[in-house]
Amino acid sequence: MKSMILAAGLGTRLRPLTDTRPKALVELNGRTLLEITLTRLRTFGITEAIINVHHFADMVATYLKSKSNFNMRLEISREDDQLLDTGGGLKKAAWFFQEDSARLNEPFILHNVDVLSTIDLTAMLQFHTEHQALATLAVQSRPSSRQLLFNNQLQLSGRRISGQDSVPSPLHPAAFSGIHVISPRLLPQLTETGPFSIIDSYLRLSSQGQKILAFRHDHSYWRDLGKPADLAQAALDLQ
Repeated sequence: MKSMILAAGLGTRLRPLTDTRPKALVELNGRTLLEITLTRLRTFGITEAIINVHHFADMVATYLKSKSNFNMRLEISREDDQLLDTGGGLKKAAWFFQEDSARLNEPFILHNVDVLSTIDLTAMLQFHTEHQALATLAVQSRPSSRQLLFNNQLQLSGRRISGQDSVPSPLHPAAFSGIHVISPRLLPQLTETGPFSIIDSYLRLSSQGQKILAFRHDHSYWRDLGKPADLAQAALDLQ
């Protein structure tokens, strides 16, 4: 099984830690965020991954070489000229999931490098496959300024506007956790160009009747590692 790790961001919220390194190489309890993500993916049977890079890109490549790619097949997708955001980054790396015609029906995982969780990825993959979804998003009930809206069938139905107090019935708000299971048939449908958010693509495709579903993990541990305070709390959580 394959995956993509989104690691190209500048990590501005993690400064000063990212003044001299990419956020993927920021450490938590002596292990880089990239190592933590790759190791976790490996436990779920993922043996191949592509990682997008921009900020201190060469440091990531050198680091992976020094670790013998963690005994995985790892590819680098460089976004040297401009950051492409989540959707543009995936679109640039689409070749990785389309190179083998025998595996074009095999879902893959898209995972932010700066999230830590105990989400059962096997259960999430099973949910995705059983529902024949185009994309499945890990979501959780928690405070967030960027909540998505889902109907009773767990279909993506909109996004909650910042400051909006009420949500139209029968929609339910949930916070996205930065982990997706995606069917490769999504890739040709990413018609946006340049830098773009994959959430915008999901909203467009969902409005056209495509299955963009929520996988709820309300009882799983999850933490965004976007700020030094988050890293400090995660370090305590892992003790």
